[in-house]
Amino acid sequence: VIYEAHVKGLTIDFPGLPEADRGRYGGSGHAAVIAHLKRLGVTTLELLPVHAKTEDPFLQAKGLHNYWGYNTLNYFAPESEYAATDAVTEFKTMVRELHSAGIEVILDVVYNHTGEGPQNASAVSYRGLADSVYYATDETGAYLDYTHCGNSLNTDEPLVRQLIHESLRYWADEMHIDGFRFDLAPTLFRKHGTVNFDHELHRMIVDDPVLGSLKLIVEPWDLGPDGYQR
Repeated sequence: VIYEAHVKGLTIDFPGLPEADRGRYGGSGHAAVIAHLKRLGVTTLELLPVHAKTEDPFLQAKGLHNYWGYNTLNYFAPESEYAATDAVTEFKTMVRELHSAGIEVILDVVYNHTGEGPQNASAVSYRGLADSVYYATDETGAYLDYTHCGNSLNTDEPLVRQLIHESLRYWADEMHIDGFRFDLAPTLFRKHGTVNFDHELHRMIVDDPVLGSLKLIVEPWDLGPDGYQR
């Protein structure tokens, strides 16, 4: 029984939580929240994105804030907004407490694009390192936007596949995550633009001795050609 939740949304107004744990990893691993999940019969907590994220300039211009987190900047760091002091320690503590209660933890992961936005936006990460390597482009060099978030990661490139694979292993090995839900999964498995589940990245994941034994869930669509694939 999977309970999909946002770290902040689950805990910000939850009865009986200390103020310091509201909206934070400490809240998701608190005994009161765990008791609530157990009463519901939940066996697995699936967290909406917790990778470190950026803010959308068009939202900031309106005085708004990115709540949902589908705007990843760093695939190897938990979002600090949900921590009181040390995001890594607090995240690991949350996972340990949930595991102690017999509840698995799955992460909703966004490897299909990054928070850098469209091609004309400022470089804040991979775009400044190797733009044409990390992002899918057409023959003119223009971004291929299968995600409608401004860019798509280029998994035709071995370096990008390695980045994703090493990130998944980090969260499995170091953070003890039990599985992953892949946002807009067809984007990850596009070979020269065509969805192909015989993709090198797909094989890297399912044939990995650690990742292949975890729970792996795919969102079966993106916004590119033939984007709905079950």
